[in-house]
Amino acid sequence: MTLLSQEIRPESIEKVRSTRKRVTRRTSIVLTVVILIWFGLFAARVLLGDFTITIPDFFRIAFGGAQMPPATFILMESKLPAAVAGTLAGLAFGASGSAFQTMLRNPLASPDVLGVTLGSSAAAVFALVVLGWSGLSMSLAALLGGMFVAAAINLLAGRDSAATYRMILIGIGISAGLSSFIQWMLQRTSIYRAQDAMVWLTGSLSVIPWDGVLRLAITVAVLLPLLVASLNGLRLLELGDDTALALGLNAARLRLTVSVLVVILCAMATSVTGPIAFIGLLSGPIARRLCGGRPNILVAAFVGAATVVGADYIGTYLIPNTNLPVGVITGIAGAPVLIFLLLKSRATIKDG
Repeated sequence: MTLLSQEIRPESIEKVRSTRKRVTRRTSIVLTVVILIWFGLFAARVLLGDFTITIPDFFRIAFGGAQMPPATFILMESKLPAAVAGTLAGLAFGASGSAFQTMLRNPLASPDVLGVTLGSSAAAVFALVVLGWSGLSMSLAALLGGMFVAAAINLLAGRDSAATYRMILIGIGISAGLSSFIQWMLQRTSIYRAQDAMVWLTGSLSVIPWDGVLRLAITVAVLLPLLVASLNGLRLLELGDDTALALGLNAARLRLTVSVLVVILCAMATSVTGPIAFIGLLSGPIARRLCGGRPNILVAAFVGAATVVGADYIGTYLIPNTNLPVGVITGIAGAPVLIFLLLKSRATIKDG
């Protein structure tokens, strides 16, 4: 009786409310700062570089009020689609990585590490170099490839306490097989198609058609809010299935819903920009650290957007005498983070 009375004391309730308000205020500040960083990088990618465009000229060109053929072409066919596609892909990959990591309670459980992104890539390359597909047909092929890999990983991993670690190992194994399959396809096609596919496989924003940007924008606008809305349920899953069930959460249905949303987002982003490396892996832990140890899908999404746009600006303009695809820059940044997370997970297993 004494314990119960202590749990429901007004000062205890007020302390919980105060903590919740403090967490909400911190999250709002972090989200605002991350959005401002993304916006600054977006503006730099669009306005600066080898060909500088002033802010008044940007609005005149964007709204069709100026006849400036060179500037119009550079802005509307190169700079702006790259920045918009990079933002949308970063939102999709960042949110997907955070959702998977929270759902599976493992910082390594991002779509690229698990092989979901590579499954979409393999299907898209098959559609591109073997079937000659492009556009929406290629996006549908990427979706089927990602869903196939996600289903295979879930079936092979099982449902016991070690399922998450088995999923990572199975995903790495499937990724190795898919990489070999992609290399085999590239060897059997023409050198021109193989070259185009290799640039796309690296993750590139150099040539992004507006119809691809539109498809990705619609996908992100519809699915990202649904993924963000699942955050409360995913936080309950972090407490364990039994606790989540006791609190009225259908864990199996939530996992299926989140998995479908993640696969569609990753497949559509991959079909447009290629598999930009490690964005899903990087964004979730960074967002969690910024938010005081709590996962936040929306913050992770904008961390991903800022990372992709910033990496594209670095690869395009800041490295002398070369133009590196965005996937090369994110790969260089993500490799040491992956090693760090692997070592951290190993230490956690030993302590456990």
